[in-house]
Amino acid sequence: MIIDAHCDVLLKLWSEKVSFATSNRLQINELMWRRSPVKVQCFAIFIPEEIPEEFQFQAALEMVNIFFDQIIKPYDDIKFISNKNDLLLLKEHERGAVLTLEGCHAIGRDLNKLKTLIRLGVRAVGLTWNNANAVCDGIGEKRGAGISSFGEEVIELLNKEQIWTDVSHISYNGFFDVMKHADYVMASHSNAFSICDHRRNLDDQQIQLLIEKKGWIGVTFVPQFTSKKATVTHEDLIEHIIYYLNIGAENCLGFGSDFDGIEEYIKGLEDITDYQVVMNELEYRISNEQLKKITYLNFINKFPRIKG
Repeated sequence: MIIDAHCDVLLKLWSEKVSFATSNRLQINELMWRRSPVKVQCFAIFIPEEIPEEFQFQAALEMVNIFFDQIIKPYDDIKFISNKNDLLLLKEHERGAVLTLEGCHAIGRDLNKLKTLIRLGVRAVGLTWNNANAVCDGIGEKRGAGISSFGEEVIELLNKEQIWTDVSHISYNGFFDVMKHADYVMASHSNAFSICDHRRNLDDQQIQLLIEKKGWIGVTFVPQFTSKKATVTHEDLIEHIIYYLNIGAENCLGFGSDFDGIEEYIKGLEDITDYQVVMNELEYRISNEQLKKITYLNFINKFPRIKG
């Protein structure tokens, strides 16, 4: 059993008008999901930066509709996950789907828009993407500013609503601001900087703060975040997992593949069914208790909203 905290299926369903049920242009479709060991999948709302600002919230609402119309409603055994109790009540034959937001660009400076998305089911909120918005700068913004005053209001709302604040993509200064203000923190898809020095990865200081904050970290399948080698393999991904475990992240670690958000793949990890490759390798490298924690227990234990 695996819980995956990040994919961009909704973006492809929205932009390419393909079918979740059968499309072979997806790394996660309904058929592949059922053949994989993934029990719960998080689906991100991500608005491409080329979408005009005045249309971004509408695009987010359209993706919410796609989530319910194509992923939840057609299948009796795929359940919408709103809280920790929903996770715990999943039956053996059932799968769960969580709605998340990757970047607050769609809300502009309107907190009511974020409240609406939370009421519609969003349970983890990435404050920004690589660029800047009204909440914070992203890791790709040269200015590198931290959380704005409006950003502090956003985090206050997330704390009140028991929603994860996601620091993947955020600026370096923004990360430390989040640590000061957020009660529930995750890095949904970020690898270890000490293994691969990409700007999107977490350095040791950031990792230790996430551990102290009782946060959650998702190892991601983005090749550029995994290794500088010409050909990146699943062994390179395992190296990040072992590193995280060795520096004390055993109770914080999980997976955030970023499937359907990447165009280049780790060799052998090209769609959701390939999770079994990682599982098979980890069974020989770590204890059974550690395996259970990073595949699903840590995510469940740290899910902020208990019910409702």
